[in-house]
Amino acid sequence: MGHTGATRSQVFQRSERGPTLCDDSYPADRAGRDGHRRRRQRPDQRRPRLRGCQLHRPVWKAQYFANSTFSGTPKSTACDSVIAENYGHGDPPGVTLPKDNFSVRWSLTRDFGSGGPFRLSAATQDGMRVYVDGVRKIDLWKNVSTTARKTVDLTVPAGKHTLRVDYVAWTGTANAGFTYTPRTEAAVDTVKPLAPTGLTAAYNRDTSKTTLRWAANKEMDLAGYRVYRRLSTTQWAKVSGSSLLTSPSFVDATPATGQTFLYEVRAVDKAGRESAGSLDATAVTVDRTGPAAPTGLTVAVGDAWWATLAWQGAADAAKYEVYAASAATGPFTLLGTTTTTSYRTGAPANTVQYYRVRALDALGNPSAYAAVTSDGVDRMPPKSPTSLGSVVGVGYTDVYWKQPDSFYEDFDNGGTYRVYRSPGKTLDPAALTRVTCAEGSDTTSAGGKCQDLDMPAGTYVTYAVAAVDPGGNESALSAPLVVRTGDRVAPGPVGGVKATPRADGVLVSWAPSTEDDIERYVVRNGTRQADGTVKWLGTASCAEGTSDPLAVICGDLPDGETYLYAVVARDRWGNELSPSDPKVTVVEATELDLRPSVTVVRDWNLGSLANGTVIGGPDLDGPSVSWRCDRTAVCDTVAGYRVSRWNAATKAYEPLHAGLLPAETRGYTDTTAARGATYFYTLEAVRADGSVAGTYVWSCVFQDRV
Repeated sequence: MGHTGATRSQVFQRSERGPTLCDDSYPADRAGRDGHRRRRQRPDQRRPRLRGCQLHRPVWKAQYFANSTFSGTPKSTACDSVIAENYGHGDPPGVTLPKDNFSVRWSLTRDFGSGGPFRLSAATQDGMRVYVDGVRKIDLWKNVSTTARKTVDLTVPAGKHTLRVDYVAWTGTANAGFTYTPRTEAAVDTVKPLAPTGLTAAYNRDTSKTTLRWAANKEMDLAGYRVYRRLSTTQWAKVSGSSLLTSPSFVDATPATGQTFLYEVRAVDKAGRESAGSLDATAVTVDRTGPAAPTGLTVAVGDAWWATLAWQGAADAAKYEVYAASAATGPFTLLGTTTTTSYRTGAPANTVQYYRVRALDALGNPSAYAAVTSDGVDRMPPKSPTSLGSVVGVGYTDVYWKQPDSFYEDFDNGGTYRVYRSPGKTLDPAALTRVTCAEGSDTTSAGGKCQDLDMPAGTYVTYAVAAVDPGGNESALSAPLVVRTGDRVAPGPVGGVKATPRADGVLVSWAPSTEDDIERYVVRNGTRQADGTVKWLGTASCAEGTSDPLAVICGDLPDGETYLYAVVARDRWGNELSPSDPKVTVVEATELDLRPSVTVVRDWNLGSLANGTVIGGPDLDGPSVSWRCDRTAVCDTVAGYRVSRWNAATKAYEPLHAGLLPAETRGYTDTTAARGATYFYTLEAVRADGSVAGTYVWSCVFQDRV
């Protein structure tokens, strides 16, 4: 190696760097700043402690050898914060080494955090080799007369790794420089930092602040930290401001809402990449925050000068305070509290009043005030009347209703009702007529009745009622009431009238009337007189069932008589055509003649009897007869009774039971009889010798009513 003309010892006097022995009392981070001064210390003034090389931050452990092969025991061991040595032509100060052919080995083990792209840069005269975890990355192992340089880019995995730099000064000028630096270009560094660890949160209830602390990240390219906060149901929000935190602690003014907040910390590298969040830390806050102010506050004056305030509630509100004042600047007087979202208070009529409402939570924390002003003018219409009904007669219609809620105060102070009518079955606002209620109509605090004498007759009208307060505010109309008004016109004639003889009478049927006020149908039967006129007998001989409202069964015993039948419609007002009216359809029918061909003499005189002639009720089991036996002398000879029924096929009366009914029997029901037929019976009181003490003959029409 060539010389510059100066001796190596002379060059050394101009050197800026030299070895630094480790001393716990002299922090390693000062070694780089004060290395020149420390290298001038005498060896006997230093107290080497090798473990001090890793006390504060990663520093190099430097081992000095008096040979170029790193063999034997190092002549000295020291700590260096950087490798930037200019030995010139002399050996390192404070170490007894030869001026040529000496070596230095620097080693460092550190945590690289998440790792990432790094650049290794070496500048040396003479030889230098650089190893990462024992793997050689730079090889400048040559005796040179000028400084040799080499740069290597590589990726360092996450975690701890060991760097080792071997340096040899063979001859001539000696200098050594090495750096390892992270590459922070965003296009190159794609590795996020590791999430911070050890996060703790200490909440101060007096100041409502949370102090957060965490362990510093190990990455060399760390730019800083961000702190995030959220509730368990919300998203993370950054609370550490726009600038990165450069120290592992932060004090947050946590909202004093009584809720539990979660915190996490994220590390950010110089490429701008943000780590995942740390494990969460929690802070349970005190509640010094009131609810949100009520919104949508309104005031309405009505109901006999009552003011009703209403608002939309706040989520955390336990109750509300309502205040009032006669001036905008107050003083405001507390009117009261409520747990609902409305409040009713007395208010002077036509007078300006100022109101404000605030919410309080369960701990008494108040919200801001919501305010509203009222001019005291009643613009609130009352509620609508309810439950409309009617009583309709010929020439009048009574409409009645119930008072709406809370109208009694308005009514007592001059409130009233208005009744409206429009033609047809729907309420037509464009065709409303105000009804003039007749004398005798009545309105009270409970409701009212209006008698309408001016409505059109025989048609449909629709009524509605409104309530009117003392201020003239009219409610919305009530639900409509459709009414068919009365008249004195009989319904028209009924069509499709038929009379059909049957075994249980004559079935009279007809078509329905097309008119809309029919209450019922009336069926009349009559007989034609010698002069050709008809004598109408009435309605007693006709009966209807439940299955067909357009048919009835008429007549009693089907014995072949001829009758005339007429059907008229009666409306709800009692109007109906006379059966003699020429417009009424009259039909003629002759009954069936079902009488037995055998004549039986009736000679019963033992006591009274009772039987049904025409029956048809749904709860009857069949034709029945009951009797008494009051003539003791004759009754004592009776051994039993026999009930027989005419059989038209055999032309005979046939017993309905085996043997005789017991002598004490006093009634019998033919449960084998079928509806829709006429039956003929004999009842015989029979002596022990078989002779008959008395015979009773009767018939029964067992109708199948429709």
